[in-house]
Parts: sequence; C-alpha cells; structure tokens
Amino acid sequence: MSVLPLVFTSGWASGINAYAVLLLLGLFGMTGVSDDVPQTLQRPEVLIVAGALFVCEAVADKIPYVDSVWDSVHTVVRPLAGAWVGALLAGQSGSVSDVAAGLIGGSTALASHTVKAGTRMAVNTSPEPFSNFVLSLAEDLGVAGVVSFAMFHPEAAAVVAAVLLAGGLLTLWFLVSRIRRFLRRRAQRREERRLASRAP
Repeated sequence: MSVLPLVFTSGWASGINAYAVLLLLGLFGMTGVSDDVPQTLQRPEVLIVAGALFVCEAVADKIPYVDSVWDSVHTVVRPLAGAWVGALLAGQSGSVSDVAAGLIGGSTALASHTVKAGTRMAVNTSPEPFSNFVLSLAEDLGVAGVVSFAMFHPEAAAVVAAVLLAGGLLTLWFLVSRIRRFLRRRAQRREERRLASRAP
C-alpha cells in the first residue's frame, strides 16, 4: 500500500500542530498500533521533546496575539516537520522516494499553516478572547482525530484532510479584510511603542 495518503495527512496536520503529530505517531508506533511509523519517531527522547513542546503550543495557541507570534516563529518549523515526517514515512515503506514524500509533506504543511496563521490573525481582531480558545481546542482535537483515523484508514483520512485544507483556504480568502485589519493594528501598536520610547 502506498504511504502517500499518510504522508499527505501528516503534512496537513503538521501545519496545524507539528508537535502533536510527532507525539501521536511516535505513540502509535511504540504501542504497536501501526507498523508504518519509523523507529526514529518512537525514540523516548523524541517523544519527550515533542510532548514538552506540545504543552507549550497548547498554552501559547490559546492566548490572543501570543498565538500569532507563535505562528510566525513556526512558519519555518511546521513545513520542515511535515517534510521530515513525510520523508521518514516514505523511507519506512520504500513505496515512494524520500524527496517526493518530503515535498508533499512540507508543501501540505505550509498550506495548512498558512490557513491556521491567517485565521488566527482574523480571530485576533475580535475583542473577546474565547474564540481563540475554542478555535485552538478544535484544531487540537481535529489533528488528533484525523491522525488517529489515518492509522486505520489512510486513504479516507487523506480525503478528510484534503477537504479541510480546501475549506480552510476558501475561508481564508473570505477573511482577507480582517487579516489586513489585524496587520494594520499591529503596525499601529509598533509605531505607538516607538514614539513612546522616544518621548522625553
């Protein structure tokens, strides 16, 4: 069986929460749920680091504006994680080249990260903080659910991930004006801080 559906799904999930993907795949491999998980992801040190970073992300992701800073830092991390996991999965199965799988995993992670980061910018224009918490919780549960589903039904999970990615990109297109408003507010706050620091 081709590993491409799992590569695509893990790439999509990595763009939302790369540490959750590393942690889940490692645990699924360690407990024998799946034979498709490479030994590298099952190593205790990988699981410990992924678990600690997952907790950090779970907290940062639910705080308005902190989540956008966290997303900015992870613009590189998430696509790299998606590419790395994709290449590892391909190397484990031998069904597709590591380079192709890395490109699929990385590009899918970049696309879903763009959706996540853009959506968070739009949500941060709202004055209430609860929408961040709800959205973050939905993302965490979505990643856990789709990655778990992919262990047993990789093709169906890949279809679900593709639908979620397409829906996210479409939603992002409708949120462009709110994202611009967020960026204007951030630039205005920076200018105000700069002027305040120059004041006698």
